[in-house]
Amino acid sequence: MQAHEKFEEPSATPVKAPLLVRAPVSNAPALKSVVNDEVLVVVSKLKAYIKDRSDMNTSADVMDVLSSKLRKLCDDAIASATRDGRKTVMARDF
Repeated sequence: MQAHEKFEEPSATPVKAPLLVRAPVSNAPALKSVVNDEVLVVVSKLKAYIKDRSDMNTSADVMDVLSSKLRKLCDDAIASATRDGRKTVMARDF
């Protein structure tokens, strides 16, 4: 051992191994098959629903906003399933 190196005695206190915890959804890896800004709804069906319910038209930018809200809902549901130790997102997670 060199003079400038320091030797430390091993700790008498046992070190606990860290718990294995899944990464939060916000730190999830990049999406594999769905582009992050891809529309997640069937546009024609949503437009038809709005038209039937209100006789109103639907602006094209609604799809992006709605898809963002769906992503947030899904991310929250994924986090719920993860907290419960499941690999399946269920209706109760929403």
